[in-house]
Amino acid sequence: MWQPSERYPDPAVRILDTSFSQYRLPLASVERLAEGCRWSEGPVYFGDARCVLWSDIPNNRIQRWDEATGAVSTYRQPTNNANGNTRDRQGRLVTCEHDSRRVTRTEYDGSITVLADSYNGKKLNSPNDVVVTSDGSIWFTDPVFGILGYYEGHKDESEVKPSVYRIDGRTGQITMVADDIEGPNGLAFSPDESKLYVVASRASPRKLMVYDVVADGTKLANGRVFIDAGPGTPDGFRVDVDGNLWCGWGMGEAELDGVRVFNASGAAIGHIELPERCANVCFGGRYRNRLFMAASHSLYALYVNTQGALGG
Repeated sequence: MWQPSERYPDPAVRILDTSFSQYRLPLASVERLAEGCRWSEGPVYFGDARCVLWSDIPNNRIQRWDEATGAVSTYRQPTNNANGNTRDRQGRLVTCEHDSRRVTRTEYDGSITVLADSYNGKKLNSPNDVVVTSDGSIWFTDPVFGILGYYEGHKDESEVKPSVYRIDGRTGQITMVADDIEGPNGLAFSPDESKLYVVASRASPRKLMVYDVVADGTKLANGRVFIDAGPGTPDGFRVDVDGNLWCGWGMGEAELDGVRVFNASGAAIGHIELPERCANVCFGGRYRNRLFMAASHSLYALYVNTQGALGG
């Protein structure tokens, strides 16, 4: 049974390199905010509502944690086995749905707009994770995980190669920007949006790839390995204003479970230990300095001495 640390600094927040010391708050500890999920994913913070939404994929629901009261409730059910979530530059919820094989936007009145469900007339596989850039464009990954069985979607045939896509923020046109990634999963941009990082979750060992963003932010070039994960299992991640990557980690060995932090050069500098594998994270709170971690059955949080970059 997990218990919060009574000691400061929290021993669960480990310094792997002295450069991480500046990001660890000695008087902040890991908190468990919610539990009882089957597979937590896709957290997103809503500052105007002071809440976190996150997906519980097998339970076919999106959960809500309220910052003011600590109350946990169901925001939406069913969700078509929703996975990744983010907000667009108008504050609307953007969601990847496994079962319906699409990316949707929740409008202010609660209605649902389909942003993408096919490419060149063929069905998408199962959109997984999603981010938005400063020009309003939506980038998402589309592996086959949600159509491999009936636990996180439904079993079906793949019609397109697993890829990364971009939805133009002005025209809504969808373009394929990368199809050379083994199991494209989590993705995030560097703070200046000059680089896109993408997890290759079916590479062995798993890798985190990086691409240069070119052609006025519409295409990718020069794909290369940024991090070789070894025994780790990077999944979803977000980037802070200094360019550090805060990556969901674990499932290989228990001591790897949690969040692994890498600097902009790809060196591991810190680790947040959790009792469960962490699938994805987001930054939130009034100053975007609180890291929310969707980990297997639970939602955790930790205040850190940095801020999340915009667009996650």
